[in-house]
Formats: sequence, structure tokens, C-alpha cells
Amino acid sequence: MKLELGKIKISDVQFGAETKVENGTLFVNKQKIIDLVLEDERLIKADVELARPGESVRIAPVKDVIEPRVKVSGDGGIFPGILDKVKTVGSGRTHALVGATVITCGKIVGFQEGLIDMSGPTAKYTPFSQTNNVCVVIEGRADLDTHAYEEAGRMAGLKVAKYVGEAGRNVEPDEIVTYETKPLLDQIKEYPDLPKIGYVHMLQSQGLLHDTYYYGVDAKVMLPTFMYPTEIMDGAIVSGNCVAPCDKVTTFHHFNNPVIEDLYKRHGKDLNFIGVILTNENVWLMDKERSSDMTAKLCRHLGLDGVIVTEEGYGNPDTDLMMNCKKVSREGVNVVLITDEFPGRDGKSQSVADTVEEADAVVSCGNGNIIEYFPPMDKIIGTLDYIETMIGGYEGSLKEDGSIEAEIQIIIASTIANGYNKLAAQGF
Repeated sequence: MKLELGKIKISDVQFGAETKVENGTLFVNKQKIIDLVLEDERLIKADVELARPGESVRIAPVKDVIEPRVKVSGDGGIFPGILDKVKTVGSGRTHALVGATVITCGKIVGFQEGLIDMSGPTAKYTPFSQTNNVCVVIEGRADLDTHAYEEAGRMAGLKVAKYVGEAGRNVEPDEIVTYETKPLLDQIKEYPDLPKIGYVHMLQSQGLLHDTYYYGVDAKVMLPTFMYPTEIMDGAIVSGNCVAPCDKVTTFHHFNNPVIEDLYKRHGKDLNFIGVILTNENVWLMDKERSSDMTAKLCRHLGLDGVIVTEEGYGNPDTDLMMNCKKVSREGVNVVLITDEFPGRDGKSQSVADTVEEADAVVSCGNGNIIEYFPPMDKIIGTLDYIETMIGGYEGSLKEDGSIEAEIQIIIASTIANGYNKLAAQGF
């Protein structure tokens, strides 16, 4: 499967009479976005705010972050099975507005969401302090249960991202990158002397608002499967979860998975990137056993020499991570794990909730329990009402002057366990 990704570089975002890209600036029509969001009767209020790098702006609570993309040619459309018909994506040409995002935020009561600072000492922990953000602030009806509210917020973000992405359809990209993964036997024949490497991509699927969607299917009801990496770049996976902000894999991160990007960069040089094994993170022991058994079976069936495994979340999912590590290793496949750590504020507790002796190659994305000072900002997009109940916040976190003291796990993507961050941990 071959995908051309056209990267249209966005250096600024402004409101305009029409939604378009012109000389590196993304113009968006505010009222059209509001009208699009309010087509969903579950939402009673909507607004659009802009947030640019370096501004004194705090965004909270954040539901999802999405990079606007548009399918220019090839099968299917962006977000198949959700906004477009179910059709296998990952081939043809797609344009991405690189440097721009759509962020959903606002009164998302009861969800474990976090914040983004566009400037100040904590801006360095999130990639979205460096992007030009179209912030969609929503409020749902008071009688909605949390699952309906989550769905309404998720769909609002996806619809706006698709609408904004259309602005790049007829724009000549600044860069075109081609990604290709061939059918298994062809792929192996092409580089017979290179080690065959796969990626085990664990999706958050614990339920109770901890959900991810694969072609519109809730990941907790799926079995491990093989997919082409380019499918992920075309919107086959979207976030619908409300997990700890620091390692929340937003839809943006599915589009821009750094493990996939790095494996492609080395493909044909020192490794043969075979593809992605998609699996889930479960609550019940028998489901964990089933999925890890099948993941190991797929690794053996594909004849892999090595795999990289990433998780989303921490605590309960650490068991899924270790089960995958143990069983895949016992199939004779080398395993490298990527995760983040939560050893407590004093650093003296066990960094992950579970471990196995086979976990002898682990990459750390940092310690989420570190406490930081968040200075007051001139502008708040959304609300600070829930700071003290967010993961990473606590009673007394929010000060009268608008400043915050909290663990960095309150920041969106600060220690994200697929490596899209700037933190690591060093052992002594």
C-alpha cells in the first residue's frame, strides 16, 4: 500500500470570511464552524478561539487534538467508518495542514482531560504549544450522560477537522513524502537480508470513556489484527478516550505516530518494516490473555525478528504491555517497549504497575509525577473549573491569581508513551 502525504506548512491562523490557506496562513470562518458544531442537538453552545505559539493562553480542559487532513485521491475519505463510508484507506494522496490543529475543549465534566499552555515554563512539555490551534469550545445539554457527551465532543472535533482540512485540497504542498508497505511476501523478498521489524500498537480500550475507534469500531470489542501503517495516517484510528492527559494518544498522534515515522525512515536501510499489529488494552484478565496470545501468534506468523510495543495509559494497561512482551519474546521475537513512568513524587515507587523478566529493553518517556509551577495566563480558552479534579491536579492546585501547581501529567502529551515528546528518564 502506497501513500503520498502532501505537507502544507501552516505558520499562522486567523479568522476570515472563508476557510482557506494562503501563503502559509490558515484562515477559518468562525461562524461556519459554530454552525457545523451546533448541528448536533446534544450541544447547546459553541465558540471558536485561536491560540498561537508564544501567546499568553491556557487551553483547558482539552478533549482531543486533530491535524486537519483531506483525502485528495485514492480509496475512502478521512475518518472512514465515522464521517465517511467504511473503505480501506492508506493509499493514494492525502494533504495535511502541518502546523495547524483543531482542539476540542470546554465544559467536559467528569472526563480526565488536561491543559495546554501556549507559553511559559510548561509550554515545553506539549507539542501543541508550537502549533496554530483552532480551539472549538463546546458545552452539552445538562441532561446528557457522559458517554453521549463524549461522543458529541468527539464528533464535533472530527467534523471541524474535516471541514478545515478541505482548505488544503487544491493547495500545492510544500513537501510530498511517500510511504509504502507492500504485501507480506513481496515486502520480505525486497529486503531479504534485513531484520523483519513490526510495531505492536496498543489502543486504549478499557471502557468508561477510555475508548479508541478503528474504522468506527470500538477497540475493546476487536481482536488483534494486522494493518498497513499508511492506514493510520489516513484516519483509520481516532481517539475517543479520556485518560491521563500526559499519555493521551490524541487523534493528532495517530496521524503522526513517531514510531511509524522512524521505522519508515530506516526501512530498506537497516531494517525491513513489515507493518503494524493492532491490539487493545482490556479490563478483564481473560481478555488480556486472549489479546496477548493473538498478538504473539501474529508476530510468529509474520516471521518477525523484532517488534516495538507502545501502550496508552498506565496502571492497568501495564499488565497488557507486559503480557505482550512476555508472550512475544517467548516466540523468539526481540521486543523493545516504550512507556512512561509514575514512581511517585519522591521517585521511590515502582515506575510501572507490572513487570516481567522479558522486559529487558525499555525506553522511558519520562516521569509524570514531577510537580511544576504554571504561571497565570492572560487568556483562558475553556475553563479552569476542573483543574483540581484532573489527573495531576489536587486540592489547592489552582491559586487565586490563576496560577497552578500540579504534576506534569496534567499536560496533554507531556509523557506520551509513543515517544512524541521531549522527555526521557536516565537510570543510574
